[in-house]
This record gives sequence, structure tokens and C-alpha cells, in this order.
Amino acid sequence: MTDRATSVAVRPEYDPLADPDWQEPEQPRRRLSWTRLGLLILVLGAIGAGGTFEVIHLRNTAGPTAKSWAVPYVDVTLTPTFQFQDPTANPANDVALGFVVADPDKPCTPSWGGSYSLDEAASSLELDRRIDQLRQAGGDITLSLGGLNNKELAVACTDQARLTDSYRQLVKRYDVKTLDLDIEGTALADQASLGRRVEAVATVQKERAKSGKPLTVWLTLPVAPSGLTDDGVAAVRGMLEGDVDLRGVNVMTMDFNSGDAHPKMLSLSTSALNGTHKQISDLYLRLGQKLTSPQVWSRIGATPMIGQNDVDAERFTLEDAQGLAKFAVDNGLGRVSMWSLNRDASCRGTFQNVVVHANTCSGVEQDALAFSKVFAGLPGKAAGSGTHDAVDIPNQATTVDDPKVSPYPIWRMTAMYIGGYKVVWHGVVYEAKWANSGVDPSAAPATGTQSAWSVIGPVSPVEKAPKPTPAVTTVTKLWKPDNLYSRGDRVLFNGLPYEARWTTKDDSPSTEFPIDADDPWKPLFNVPGEPSTN
Repeated sequence: MTDRATSVAVRPEYDPLADPDWQEPEQPRRRLSWTRLGLLILVLGAIGAGGTFEVIHLRNTAGPTAKSWAVPYVDVTLTPTFQFQDPTANPANDVALGFVVADPDKPCTPSWGGSYSLDEAASSLELDRRIDQLRQAGGDITLSLGGLNNKELAVACTDQARLTDSYRQLVKRYDVKTLDLDIEGTALADQASLGRRVEAVATVQKERAKSGKPLTVWLTLPVAPSGLTDDGVAAVRGMLEGDVDLRGVNVMTMDFNSGDAHPKMLSLSTSALNGTHKQISDLYLRLGQKLTSPQVWSRIGATPMIGQNDVDAERFTLEDAQGLAKFAVDNGLGRVSMWSLNRDASCRGTFQNVVVHANTCSGVEQDALAFSKVFAGLPGKAAGSGTHDAVDIPNQATTVDDPKVSPYPIWRMTAMYIGGYKVVWHGVVYEAKWANSGVDPSAAPATGTQSAWSVIGPVSPVEKAPKPTPAVTTVTKLWKPDNLYSRGDRVLFNGLPYEARWTTKDDSPSTEFPIDADDPWKPLFNVPGEPSTN
């Protein structure tokens, strides 16, 4: 990927072709006419040509067997941070978090976008806390590895044991139930990395199954209007032959570059999906598995790029989204994603009819989260969805915050908070959406209004009080109550540097954060949770 209604499941009728013990009952002998003989020759020829007749027969079986599952992508490292755990910012229940890639300096070490280690993502992006919060609200994450930019772990890491351990580390740390392997660009033709990836994923998947924590695996691949590329088909086959229990193939229905002046994105997308269906049907048949048409559809996903695509002429509209959602429900498509939640809003300050390529807006006219709301209506859930290791969410009515174990300042009624400031209140971390004062983060907003605070997630019992970071280290004089201080004088108080804003005496520097602008002492240090003013 570039940096760029309800359905009722229908139980399929018994399919004898799916039963290895089924035998056709003996029929009375008939004489073959020349017409029947010719038809038989055509049938046998079709089977010998790669199972085409079998596929045609299977396509005429019962209706959908799966309820389509909506799992939009979130670009984790993109600024501003998308608060996927906040239901007011994200209508989706589940999200696919991308992208985990190799650390640029340590090829066998996983990183987020090549910019954050796993620990740095936890501290700087609050990623672990936000995942906990999403799960407590009934949602879950899919962990996406790869993407178009940077190097995926299997490409960068040539040590099989260390590669397998990296996958194992990721799955364990985030308690992953669904893994998404996004393979595109040159990685799709890199045979060595494809082999390493298959072996690593198969090993971890078997380990998880043995421990009672099954791991679902999706393969995300580029697609043309006719279906998967030859390299894409080979990648799917390699997974299946390498003993990976593959849940499905998610195709990126975007950037078709069809050459049309006014391409119809829905038609191109459904054409690509139908082409993929034929290829997957044939592939499974060649590997000895006879799947019905609905069973094949349940193993296919679609991921459009909402709004403006990277190809100037291609725009995936809200009408296209509605059409794709209907197609998914009608056919029992296993999964529908989109790139991305970060982009699900109109671009600001742009001119009409100007092509806009952006990571944080769609480039088309729309209401905020309009695409997300279309796909959020899909009725399915992730395969294997269930409980995770418990994360305690405190009873906010009775929780008293302890400064010794609160990672950010405790919220105060009288303090003025700027946008981006993080606080702890009744055992939960919140972040200010905009400047506010006196607004209880835990209080429900009035009808028709938004809260001034985003819920980030619960405070862990092993966390500690924030340690301010001094911006200067040359201050040595201790504050004394009897001294008269002039504007600009600097002192140390509780080991932290302050500077007098005006003449003051007997007023001790404040230790309640954030320090008010009308306090006589300006802090010369940064407090965790305080947004950078640079």
C-alpha cells in the first residue's frame, strides 16, 4: 500500500464435490449419442485445461457463506496521530495497523515505519495503551507488516532464526490474533524473502495454535482488473505449499492505471475481484482442494484507496464505496478494508477540480468519516475474534489517582490545557483535543457536542510518576522564601529550574502541572504529556 446493510449468512447445501468419500450412485447404462459424446469430449478437455469446467460448476452453488468483515487501515506513524481507539474519531470496530517494517539500522529488529522501535511507539505514540483501550471497547487490531515503503522484515533479515523470532516477538507483544502480510513492489518477486517469510509465519502460526492462541493470516497483494499478477499467484501458492494456514487474500483495488480518461473504479474493482476468484478457485483445485464459490469468496478481501488514488484520473467515490459494500454482502466477501482512516475527510484549503494527493485527506468532497461509516455497516467479524489477556479498566467513580504511579499530570479543574496535553483522571489517560479549562475528561459531552478530550487508555499498575526534563542545566541557586527576585532571575526548586516572570517574593514555584501562565515562576523544563511548542 502506498503512503497513499446487514446480510444473513446462508448455510450452503451439501456439496458432494467437497466430500472425499462421496461416490456417484450406479446409474442404468445408456447409449451415448454423437451429441452426448461430443459434449463429454468438451468436458474432459476443459478439465485437462486446468479445471475450468470444475470452476464453472462450483460457481453455481449456494449463496454467501461469510459475513463481510470491515477492517480499515490506520497509518500509525503519520502525523497527526489518528486516535483509532476513540469511537468519536473512528466508527470502525477493528483496525489494521500499518506498517511494521525492519529497523533501517537493525535488519532483524521490527520497527513502526522505520521510525519507532516497539518501545518508542509505546511511549511516543501511546500505541500499546490505545490498543488496550480499543479492545476494552470490543474492538481489535490486525497487525500489518510490509507496505510499499521501507523493507519488510523478511526482505531485510536473512537470518531465518532471527526473522522467526521477530515475528514471534510481534505477535506476543501485541497479542495478535490476525496478521496481515502486505507484499508489493520488488518484495513480491524476491524469491528468497518469500521463502523466509513462509517458513517464519508457518512456524509461529503452529506455535500459537499449540498454545491455544490461533493466529489468522491474510496476504495483501496488488491486483489488476484481470486479477492477481503472476507473482501474486505464486506468492499465494508458496504460502499454501509452505504449510501456512492462509485465511485469505486481500487485493488492493486501487491504482489500476487502466488508461481510461474517466475510469469506473467500482467496475474495475469488481472485475479485479472476479478475476481473483477464478485464480484462487483454480489454485486450490490444482492443490487438491475443491472449494465452492462461496467458500472462495470468503477467502478474498478488497482494499480500495478512498477518494483520490495515486493515478490522477482514478477517484474512488462514496457511491463506489456503497457499491463495493453491496458487492461484499451479496457475495460473502471475507474482508473489506480501505486505505486509510487517516484520509477519511475532505482536504482543506484546496481548489475545486484540482487533483489532491494527500495522506491525511481523501481529495474528494465528503463529510468526515463518510467512507468509514459505509464499511462499518458490514456485518462480519474477524475470524477467531475473542478475548485477550485482561487489561484492567478502573471504576472511574471510585478510583483516586496516585501521583506516584500516574504517567502524566493529574487533571485539575482550574488548569488551562492546550491541545495535545495528556492527563490522568480516575485511572485513565486523556489527551486534550483543543485548549480548554474546567472540562472534566470523564464527563459525557452534552447532546450534539464533542468532548474536549480523547480517551487514550487505562493507566497500567506498573507505571510511575512523570519525570520532568530540564531545558537548562546551568541553574544552581536554590529558591529561598525571604529573597526578592527580579524578572529573569533563575532558581532551583525541588531540583527543577524556574525563571521569574516578574518581581516576586515569598511565592514558591509551582509543582502543579501544567503551571499557569499567571504564576510568577516560568518552568524551564518539560513535563511528560506536555506537547512540544517547537
